[in-house]
Amino acid sequence: DAAPKTCVVTGASRGIGKAIALALGAEGNNVVVNYASSAGPAEEVAKAIEASGGKAIAVQGNMASLDDVNALFAATKEAFGGVDVLVNNAGITRDTLMMRMKPDMWQDVIDLNLSGVFYCTQAACKMMRKGPGRIINIASVVGVTGNAGQANYSAAKAGTIGLTKTVAREYAGRKIVCNAIAPGFIASDMTAELGDDIEAKILQTIPLGRYGQPEEVAGLVKFLALDPAGEYITGQTFNIDGGMVM
Repeated sequence: DAAPKTCVVTGASRGIGKAIALALGAEGNNVVVNYASSAGPAEEVAKAIEASGGKAIAVQGNMASLDDVNALFAATKEAFGGVDVLVNNAGITRDTLMMRMKPDMWQDVIDLNLSGVFYCTQAACKMMRKGPGRIINIASVVGVTGNAGQANYSAAKAGTIGLTKTVAREYAGRKIVCNAIAPGFIASDMTAELGDDIEAKILQTIPLGRYGQPEEVAGLVKFLALDPAGEYITGQTFNIDGGMVM
């Protein structure tokens, strides 16, 4: 068996991030479970990883803050000696139509969903100096298609896709690969509250006729993070959206 990899997953206390952290941990790896404010749930994720045969620590930090990012990677180094895999998952939405979008609604989303990805990637690449390493950015199909009411979010996600390609080019020589995943509608607390009418409309846009599950996204992350075949995949964006965008 391969030696355990150290995996940092941002925004890992719930949803897609939680599913990713659990999937990587179940393979016997060291997982750093980052969270912004949900300490209890993050500790539960860490406990579940330990129970499944991995090792885990939960580390608080707002990835929009460079100080918090640096503290996260310092804690990672202290606990596990370095980092092999970074999954940039932390993100927020502040949806409204463009004409009503206040400057702070724009900035808050850009700061976390785009700048946070940059800060974490920069910190991880410093620690991966000797390579190899793998970086997976959780983008969104709206970064490819745009979406009314999500100027901030779609811009941040499109920016993340562009950043992914630049990181792939800059770090290929060090055997650090970087890819993005663009989920469509994934079942979450948010989708659960949409109501039947909106849900019916959404499902009509998805050829497979259902929401994706967080575990399905986690399966793709696990492949890109751990599978030997992932060594020759870089700079790509993988849609996981039931066929919504083709």
